[in-house]
Amino acid sequence: MTPRGRPRSVAGQVFALQALIVLLLVTVGALALVLQAKHDTERDARDRSLAAAEAFAQAPGLAAALRSPDPTAVLQTRADAARRASGLDFVAVMTTDGIRYTDSRPELIGKRADGDLARAAAGDSFTELYKGEPSDAVRAVVPVRDDTGKIVGLVGTGIEVRTVADAVGGQLPLLLGAAAGALALATTGAALVSRRLKRQTHGLGPVEMTRLNEHHEAVLHAVREGVLIVGADRRLLLANDEARRLLDLPADAEQKHVGELGLAPSTAELLESGRAATDEVHLAGDRLLAVNVRPTTTRGRDPVSVMTLRDTTELSALSGRVELARGRLELLYDAGGRIGTTLDVVRTAEELSEVAVPRFADFVTVELVDAVLHGGEPAGTPVEMRRTALHGIRPDQPLQPVGDLIRFVHPATPMAMALDTGHAVLEADLTATTGWRAHDPQGAEAALAYGIRSLVSVPLRARGVVLGLANFWRTGDAEPFGPEDTSFAEELAARAAVSIDNARRYTREHTMAVTLQRSLLPRVLPEQNAVEVAYRYLPAQSGVGGDWFDVIPLPGARVALVVGDVVGHGVHAAATMGRLRTAVHNFSSLDLPPDELLGHLDELVTRIDRDEARDGAAITGATCLYAVYDPSTGRCVLARAGHPGPALVHPDGVVEFPEVPPGLPLGLGGMPYETAELELPEAGRLVLFTDGLLEDRERDLETGLALLRGALAHAGRSAEQTCADVLHALLLPEPSDDIALLVAQVRRLPADQVAEWQVPGDPAAVAAVRAAGSRQLAAWGLGDLAFTAELILSELVTNAIRYGEQPIRVRLLRDRALVCEVADQSSTSPHLRYAATTDEGGRGLFLVAQFAERWGTRYTQRGKVIWAELSLAEPPGADGGPAGEPDLDALEGLAW
Repeated sequence: MTPRGRPRSVAGQVFALQALIVLLLVTVGALALVLQAKHDTERDARDRSLAAAEAFAQAPGLAAALRSPDPTAVLQTRADAARRASGLDFVAVMTTDGIRYTDSRPELIGKRADGDLARAAAGDSFTELYKGEPSDAVRAVVPVRDDTGKIVGLVGTGIEVRTVADAVGGQLPLLLGAAAGALALATTGAALVSRRLKRQTHGLGPVEMTRLNEHHEAVLHAVREGVLIVGADRRLLLANDEARRLLDLPADAEQKHVGELGLAPSTAELLESGRAATDEVHLAGDRLLAVNVRPTTTRGRDPVSVMTLRDTTELSALSGRVELARGRLELLYDAGGRIGTTLDVVRTAEELSEVAVPRFADFVTVELVDAVLHGGEPAGTPVEMRRTALHGIRPDQPLQPVGDLIRFVHPATPMAMALDTGHAVLEADLTATTGWRAHDPQGAEAALAYGIRSLVSVPLRARGVVLGLANFWRTGDAEPFGPEDTSFAEELAARAAVSIDNARRYTREHTMAVTLQRSLLPRVLPEQNAVEVAYRYLPAQSGVGGDWFDVIPLPGARVALVVGDVVGHGVHAAATMGRLRTAVHNFSSLDLPPDELLGHLDELVTRIDRDEARDGAAITGATCLYAVYDPSTGRCVLARAGHPGPALVHPDGVVEFPEVPPGLPLGLGGMPYETAELELPEAGRLVLFTDGLLEDRERDLETGLALLRGALAHAGRSAEQTCADVLHALLLPEPSDDIALLVAQVRRLPADQVAEWQVPGDPAAVAAVRAAGSRQLAAWGLGDLAFTAELILSELVTNAIRYGEQPIRVRLLRDRALVCEVADQSSTSPHLRYAATTDEGGRGLFLVAQFAERWGTRYTQRGKVIWAELSLAEPPGADGGPAGEPDLDALEGLAW
């Protein structure tokens, strides 16, 4: 009341209320700022303490200092420097049980720090508000670890609580000044607002304003939102015009009970319950109404409920379309991530069917042209396709299964029309159309009986070529496809078609590479008696590489075993593999030792790399393991160029990995290769392999070697069984690299099939060697070869005596062929030539070449071996030899 007893005006009441609110707000704000400043200061103290403790704990030499005889002498100065530099009140270095080595208060050194330090001793860094002696502080404790990670001490840092309080107190004048300024500014603003309100209300009091408010209520009838007011007795007190229209209320609806208004049961129940509601959707005729109910009380009156209503019919329809569009966008986004995850044509088609079910269709079938499945390029508009994928909401379905060949020859079917037009074709109601039944009447009737009712057929096109067809089916339980679904189906199919085309082209290149690779690998291993061989070659899941193997018969019943790997995948790697395999064959024909052969191969790869680097197609690396096994001695000489070494399996199942000197991969050059010599037991197995067998993304080399050892550790296994065991143990479902595996079960040439003599350096010894050879051939049942063998032995031994160096050794081997070998210590190699009519010699080697199946020279560490092979099938002297038999004694005088 004013001094004259008149009530205050609305403006005066507003000013008093605003002034009170401002005062409360400023007071609360100032208090909040003080508390916030205290909190921020304490948090800053925690952060600074923890950072300083961690930095000091990780300082170089701290762990070593803790192990020194007097850590305090070493660390006290450093701790004081760190404390001053970081602005902390203390930096303490302690043992793990809290005994101080350093402290800002020297009297505390050697005493145990209070508090729970077990967390830090266990390895955790933490901060805390410590209360105790010598003073309350914000403290951080951090463990100190040595190089092995062991906790050897603790570092404690902190700021005393009084320091924190001093920091907060320093901010109080500023905070209080700001609060006072805010109070003055707000009070001035409230006075201005009150003055303006007084002008606008012309100084009216509460009574006059109440009357104006009653007039304003009348205006609510023009608002385009329904308003209902229901009393405590659940009778309608007020309904504006919009509420009457939306709810179709009678003219005398007011004062009637809500149950008598003819409202929908859910709406009537809401009003009768008196509960609050927010944007509940209720049906009123063909309208969807958003209903809000708020119970309210008026002083001196019974509580009432106020209901507001909005017509959201059009908004709901629009929201439904927006939700549908959002769902379609999400489906397209998911399709981009789920379709084309592999470069497999069939799997990509399956991914398309899986993505679309059930969010777009109940069933999806995908048919592809047969040429696409094999990586080929389809020609023209196809009329015949292979069902490649089928996926649905239920496993039982009436559609043709995967693998069936489907022909689209009836132009009235949606599939044929889609292929003809290149666009999606919609059949919204399959029961009302007959064209689609022409393709398969019985299948169509079964589909209708099953409940399929709607179809969208979309051609799968990429780069203007039809790759296949996607069919989306819906049953009667779902809403039929509409025109807007066709564009979405086309978008989905277009994305899938690109992935299918990529997979098709990859399949084509993969098939070409596989074909090339297999054509370059040995199709049939050569016949030889030295080893029983089994092999496996498996291309990688992601593409053919350059792995290869080979078995090469060598003179003297020996055999060369080769395994190699060209870095990379694809046609280029396969072609390079073929070049290297051919080079190995050529070099092996020279009968070079393994280390020299790898040296020549390294030069070849270097030259190929240099030539092809100009075109960006360099090999960039290759590895090789080359082994030569001699069954007459049981020795195997090996050399490797960046390749994994072999495994040797003894007859009793013991597995070892012999040490073979590692060499650089082919093409790097610069270092000579070294050999290793092994003594292979009879029936032992020598296993050669590429690194793809052992290593993979999911497995390292050591794990692979352990698995290989376990797979080989079986006695009495054949070479084929060993291959099967190894692949069963080590082969992954999707190998990332090629695998080449070669298992050679070695054999020994029986001693009774080898004859050997030492030859003195006297030409007269030739006749004795010839006679001994003849007797040995008779013992072997090879008397038909005696003449040819004696002629060859005479020539080889005579020339070894004349031009070679002692000791001279003659050896006969009976294997698939009869091998005559003459070894001496000279490195001079004979050459085949035609002798002139006036020459006294020079025809001996020519005769050897004519009578022998083949002949040659190989070098040893100390000399050479000249060898000649005679076929055991048809002895040359029987019907294919010369007309007359020359005098063997006379042949001894012939020179090379």
